[in-house]
Amino acid sequence: MLLVVDVGNTQTHFGTYSPEGELVEHWRFATVRSSTADELGAALRNLLELRGVGLADLDASIVSSTVPQLAPEWAEMASRYLMHEMVVVGPGIRTGMALRYDNPREIGADRLVNAVAAYEKVRRACIVVDFGTAITYDPVSDEGEYLGGIISPGVEISMDALTSRAAKLPRIDLGPPRTLIGKSTVDAIRSGIVYGFASQVDGIVRRLLVELGSETHVLATGGLAGVIVPFCETIDEQDDLLTLEGLRLLHGRNT
Repeated sequence: MLLVVDVGNTQTHFGTYSPEGELVEHWRFATVRSSTADELGAALRNLLELRGVGLADLDASIVSSTVPQLAPEWAEMASRYLMHEMVVVGPGIRTGMALRYDNPREIGADRLVNAVAAYEKVRRACIVVDFGTAITYDPVSDEGEYLGGIISPGVEISMDALTSRAAKLPRIDLGPPRTLIGKSTVDAIRSGIVYGFASQVDGIVRRLLVELGSETHVLATGGLAGVIVPFCETIDEQDDLLTLEGLRLLHGRNT
């Protein structure tokens, strides 16, 4: 069984795939930057056991991490507890994709994984919008070339900045706004965040479609996609498992 691990700044999303390439199960937990290999092994074992799977059932693994210090900890965990070498997404990994970037080493691992998965899925020009700690936009050409990207502050970063800099504004739970015009402070913040980010996404995607062509397929992924995407007009589909599938594909290209 293959273990795939996507370490984000806020959450870690991981799953297991059968030898036939079918996703068996997946989980999310908060990313703790100080986690050690032993702590990661214990967390992994406990979650696997909830589904009747043991560490011994994992015979291969791959990790992408936007937190530099955690990639070696996951690799050490695999060496110590899974008894194999974990593939780490980074410079030198075989992607099967031309990278049209000034310095390919600067491309975030998650962005690269998403681009590979999206192009494999649609086999034509596409854009991945990833709603993570940052919101990233990664276009791929009709020929399967990674063209570059756009990075903007994410939803939670913006909410933190708003409530920390404006003393009277409360921290809220993000959810769909009841109306466009809020009738309370909470409703007003929720409307501003959701409609504001939906409008940002639509504005940037429309500009990208002018360059790439109107037939370009737009996919959304990431932990907060489910909140913002219903209010967007330019997203063709939402795939919360896109990064995990990209990791599965990259593992196959590097073993």
